[in-house]
Amino acid sequence: MAVAPLTACDGVGPIPDSAGIGLRFPHHAAFLESRPTIGWVEVHSENYLNGPALAVLEAVRANYAISLHSVGLSLGSAQGVDDRHLARIVELADHIDPILVSEHLAWGAVDHDFLADLLPLPLTEESLDVVCRNVDKVQSALGRRILMENPSTYLQFKHSTIPEPEFLTAMVARTGCGLICDVNNIFVSTTNHGWDAAHYLRALPADAIGEFHLGGHSEACGDAAPLLLDTHDRAVTQAVWSLFEMALSVIGPRPTLIEWDADIPALPVLLAEAALAQRALISRAGGDRDALAA
Repeated sequence: MAVAPLTACDGVGPIPDSAGIGLRFPHHAAFLESRPTIGWVEVHSENYLNGPALAVLEAVRANYAISLHSVGLSLGSAQGVDDRHLARIVELADHIDPILVSEHLAWGAVDHDFLADLLPLPLTEESLDVVCRNVDKVQSALGRRILMENPSTYLQFKHSTIPEPEFLTAMVARTGCGLICDVNNIFVSTTNHGWDAAHYLRALPADAIGEFHLGGHSEACGDAAPLLLDTHDRAVTQAVWSLFEMALSVIGPRPTLIEWDADIPALPVLLAEAALAQRALISRAGGDRDALAA
């Protein structure tokens, strides 16, 4: 499959407002061999802390900007951030010098046992205190601002008292962190809970958003209403592309990542998805739409 070149838009952040891809293990060899024209790549930090994978990341970093996206700091955990794990993330960031570092509004650790999931937390003042304390600790250790990603959720806590966009806004105000606006997560959560996606987008602090994420989701059917699952195992749906267009209108262009973490296709398929995101970015920025002509 032929993939059009990716022409960067002008941006105000550490990288241009261009499309990037999540680099996963099955694409290491093809990526290093083909050296595709792509604005940047993002990797899950925990997969590159040592060993052969770190050597691959060093080789990629020689030619591409890297964003480190952690999944194991558990910033929603009341027990706090694991110091040893944080030290390893800091060491990786110091070594790779990424253009962005990010994590999730979620938790995944209990009594130093780590769970293989990003779990939701009740949106309360107490939880906000916990998250802000943990974000402050991570940013202090890294010596840099991090971006926090909005979650995809499948349930709501009865005792939550703060709407999710307001929780994210308060977290930004108290810690100075930025946000990843995961458009697929917004679509999944608003659909599952009956929220208004347009209202959610408009309630976010646009100036704090440093990155968009786009990914695929699946649908679980049961006795009740269908439940959307953030599976990252297929192409971005048309409904999410439409919400992305709304996000660009409300927030403006930002670096935009295509995520694909299961049933991973050949690298050209992922690059073609990134080319679609790049077209949308250039169109919104008022650039030359012919720049991406096949």
